[in-house]
Amino acid sequence: MRAFSFIAVLITVAAGAIADNSIVQPSAIIDHFVAVSKAQQTRLQGASMEVDIEADVPKLHKSGRLHALRRISALGRITYDALRFEGDRSIKSDVIARYLTAEAESLKFKPAEHAVTPANYKFKYEGLLIADGRQVHVFHVTPRKKRVGLYVGELWLDPVTHLAVRESGRFVKSPSIFLRKVEFVRDYRIQDGVAVPTRIQTSIDTRIVGVANLSVAFSSVALAGDSE
Repeated sequence: MRAFSFIAVLITVAAGAIADNSIVQPSAIIDHFVAVSKAQQTRLQGASMEVDIEADVPKLHKSGRLHALRRISALGRITYDALRFEGDRSIKSDVIARYLTAEAESLKFKPAEHAVTPANYKFKYEGLLIADGRQVHVFHVTPRKKRVGLYVGELWLDPVTHLAVRESGRFVKSPSIFLRKVEFVRDYRIQDGVAVPTRIQTSIDTRIVGVANLSVAFSSVALAGDSE
């Protein structure tokens, strides 16, 4: 009986330990996400990738596609070398070029002002869910202030590395008086311990020509220090 009781205690303790290990601590996940996100920035500096930028304005029945080489300098500056364009030239100048300019302008802000961190956002844990055939930690994020560059929406984190695999939502403040609403989805994949972009889809509701859609696909990503 004593042996049986001892075994029963061991099983109970072991089961409790397993249960404790399975408990999700959202604050710890976010703290790790912030740490690894900051650490990977140096890996992105010096990176290069190919991009295909497609844009269309349904109301005007116009569209265009730009294929370019995107480079990130050691100082974090982003440049594009246009390789090929197909479509309406006004889409290139009025939609795609303005997107690239807006990206360059965003780099003038301090990274901490736009970073997805507890200083800028409130995080509500939605659970460990199956999305797009994989497990992800899902957080609902709400900015603490209504500021350009911040969004309300969802953040999906890889359960192993705690790196971002998706950000989606709506910007809480329009960067221009000519824009009513900007919604987006950013997808990432984990490459050598870094969350590299795979696709960005953006829907922009303008006051003049209605909705403009923009899709950016990333490929052939080469990180700094890669052998190739």
